[in-house]
Amino acid sequence: MRKMYEKLGIRQDILDMVKQAEIVLQPEFSKIDALADYQSLKVLNAFHKYQVSEIHMRSTTGYGYDDIGRDTIEQVFAEVLGAEDCLVRNQFISGSHALTVCFFALLRPGDTLLSISGEPYDTLHQVIGIKENQSSLASYGIKYDQIDLVEDAFDVPKIQEYLKNSKVKVIEIQRSKGYSSRKSIGIEQIKEVVEKIREIDSEVIIMVDNCYCEFVNEMEPLEVGADIMVGSLIKNLGGGIAPNGAYIAGRKDLVELAAERLTVPGEGKEVGPSLGVNKSLLQGLFFAPTVVASSLKTAILASYLLEQLGYKVEPRYHENRADIVQMITFGNPDDLIHYCQGIQMGSYIDAHSVPIPGDMPGYDDQIIMASGSFTQGSSIELSCDGPIRPPYIAYMQGALTYPAGKLGVMKAISYLIENK
Repeated sequence: MRKMYEKLGIRQDILDMVKQAEIVLQPEFSKIDALADYQSLKVLNAFHKYQVSEIHMRSTTGYGYDDIGRDTIEQVFAEVLGAEDCLVRNQFISGSHALTVCFFALLRPGDTLLSISGEPYDTLHQVIGIKENQSSLASYGIKYDQIDLVEDAFDVPKIQEYLKNSKVKVIEIQRSKGYSSRKSIGIEQIKEVVEKIREIDSEVIIMVDNCYCEFVNEMEPLEVGADIMVGSLIKNLGGGIAPNGAYIAGRKDLVELAAERLTVPGEGKEVGPSLGVNKSLLQGLFFAPTVVASSLKTAILASYLLEQLGYKVEPRYHENRADIVQMITFGNPDDLIHYCQGIQMGSYIDAHSVPIPGDMPGYDDQIIMASGSFTQGSSIELSCDGPIRPPYIAYMQGALTYPAGKLGVMKAISYLIENK
């Protein structure tokens, strides 16, 4: 093992540091293994219930009528996520696209969208109209307002007061932190705020952006009272195998509205060819529990080691997690850039490439992004990125396997230390 790590450029002092860390982290790793067992059984139960067979891996083209594989996949996802219905499609190009479809499906001119987790992440600003765009919700006369978190918790009194005085059509909750410095939102927090919302308004639609969060906890937002939720398949539930796509899951009537917005009113879920992805979607979901577990172990290892090196991390290694994202505050641009470049050096694809900060669509700041992945932009594969702005935070997530994730962290720490 030592010789192999030497071939990969890992020094003995880094190996010793990681070996000691893994001893300390064993109780945390055991919890993750138990969670992966539970989630794997949940997936297998859904496969058995809907009698997943070889025929479901076949493909359709054109209109996609009578695609039994696609329809079965949606039943399986609904079962796993605790939903009445689910829309799982490769026609979604990203999680942001699925969120956009959901917003436009549920809201009409004159309606109000209220975010109760503060400002959504950058790629939704032009969708909502926070940043002007002629195709935004605002351009259709849909109003937007937000209530910020207070010390990483929902401002329940303010939310309830708002609902008493204003009619809200959709409440949006973004669980993951995006490029903010707040904590991600746990499932118990979702449960509590849903109960408080229902005390005031039984009709408002509660929508959850669940990206990065699936299989991190035993339960999902729909199981604690949310009406609809959205996630990407190049994040957790795709297992690193799905080539693209996203899902919208929840109440049957709301999912149908989303389907008619994605395809055609009157046809909804009945159309949309699978184009050869059914096997990848099924296989990705099957592997997702263990891939999420690898991602969590990698994040916990990084959290422990970077804290030992004097950096502020969130969450800390022993804290409960809501998603697979590990935040590391470097305090200066050089350390942020070097850490991301080190992650790239440890990647299995494009390890020879050197990421540098650059402009990206939907973001005001330059972004540095390390992502040596089999699927372009796949966040469930080891990646690390962040905006070049104070306090210079890296957001690391993913790892298809723990050994690959561990190597990436070793490389990143080595390169960080070498460039001090």
